Amino acid sequence: MTAIANGPARTAAEVYTVLADLERPCYIVDNGGVAATNDEGVARAGGTVLAAVPPMGPDRLGAPDFTRDHGVRHAYMAGAMANGIASARMVGAMAQAGYLASYGAASTVPAKVDEALAEITRTAQGAPFACNLIHSPSELAMERSTVDLCLRHRVRCVEASAFLDLTPQIVRYRAVGLRRGANGEVVADNRVIAKVSRAEVAERFIRPAPESILRGLVAAGDITAEQAELARSAPVADDITAEADSGGHTDRRPLPVLLPDLLRLRDMLQAELHYRKPVRIGAAGGIGTPAAAFAAYAMGAAYVVTGSINQAAVESGQSPAVKRLLATAGVADCEMAPSSDMFELGVDVQILKRGTMFPSRAKKLYELYRLHEGIDAIPAATRAELEQKVFRRPLEDVWTDTVAYFAERDPEQVERARGNEKRRMALIFRWYLGLSSRWSMSGDADRAQDYQIWCGPAMGAFNTWAHGTFLAPVENRHVATLADQVLRGAAFAARVSALRFAGVRLPAACATYRPAPTA
Repeated sequence: MTAIANGPARTAAEVYTVLADLERPCYIVDNGGVAATNDEGVARAGGTVLAAVPPMGPDRLGAPDFTRDHGVRHAYMAGAMANGIASARMVGAMAQAGYLASYGAASTVPAKVDEALAEITRTAQGAPFACNLIHSPSELAMERSTVDLCLRHRVRCVEASAFLDLTPQIVRYRAVGLRRGANGEVVADNRVIAKVSRAEVAERFIRPAPESILRGLVAAGDITAEQAELARSAPVADDITAEADSGGHTDRRPLPVLLPDLLRLRDMLQAELHYRKPVRIGAAGGIGTPAAAFAAYAMGAAYVVTGSINQAAVESGQSPAVKRLLATAGVADCEMAPSSDMFELGVDVQILKRGTMFPSRAKKLYELYRLHEGIDAIPAATRAELEQKVFRRPLEDVWTDTVAYFAERDPEQVERARGNEKRRMALIFRWYLGLSSRWSMSGDADRAQDYQIWCGPAMGAFNTWAHGTFLAPVENRHVATLADQVLRGAAFAARVSALRFAGVRLPAACATYRPAPTA
């Protein structure tokens, strides 16, 4: 009950309570000042009604067909974080709460992915979930393995990320799930959500698969001629996520620039291709607060995707030590550093710089790779420093471990390095870059200075918003709770925005949503 017995709410605290009752309408009344009530009768009896807004629950945010097609409650997704940081436990918890989440299969060996997908299938109990399919040009075998496992476990949605162009494996996943519906339309049982930061990549996912790839897949026996024919009239992706400045792989593009650009592109291609269902455009990157989520919806995002904030969640695969560190991050505590999977290409990832020396050490390794043709060409003093402070062991021993690692994961990696000293140096340096994220996940205290923690500014923004509330302690940050609070806050922001556009000036103390436990 939020209406005041003798009239509309007048104090800032009371007005906030009325506004936060999202399931009921809100009336703003001129009652010797701004007052509010959820009761129309009280509003008309209490003075001049300045504005009114309807119920504004989280279910009103985003595109209704996103929730319908994916079988979820809200147009919100927890995106993948590599190495299983977006863990089976996290994805299962989100599925049980009615949200879509993507398992972080990137950089994870096939046996672990197989185990995780089996666990999610058990815990989700039929609820939808997704698996990440990351494109890694240096490890094509992993891409095929992930698609094989998704098909085996009947995973009905993949989140495709880091693609610069379409590959046979993402097209294969899409095509084998195509069939003809009762009315003759093309039905896609295997859904693709493509996370992109460039319009030219988005266009490739919006258009049908290239003929050259389809012919190759048919010739290899990976898809049937009928599936190829269906693929010629269907987009590769159902959804395109505009990935703005984010943790991990990112082009650091501003969302207010990227999202409208992709929306315009989608509309232009839809006018040409005439799909029965236009491809949806969602938003990711920098979304860690209700204000950011509302801004994305207001710009036309069909759904929003969170990432960095989930890394500190209870169900995340990160270590408790790293979760506590993430909870102290500010918006300026992130930096770019060389990536492990695209090291040779000079691609960077965004990481947390607070409390770790990883950024400077990773940059040093890339500089050495750029300047020298092999390990033996590195000056003796520099090599000794690397072995003592960074690798903490002889580089030849690191190479032995690298060979053993890729023998299980992707033997071709080692074969390509035989007789190629620069390639061999890259794999040795990638040993450090790869293990640094695993040291953070295991909470290896001896390697705390080498933690690689993928993180974007959204983490700091969330911490500022959550400060002094029940979400400040990491033990309260359950991933579904984060989703609930961000969405309720975004709906609250939508309500406040509508009132502002109607000319109502609310007191600052009641115009921002504060995290509060819900039933």
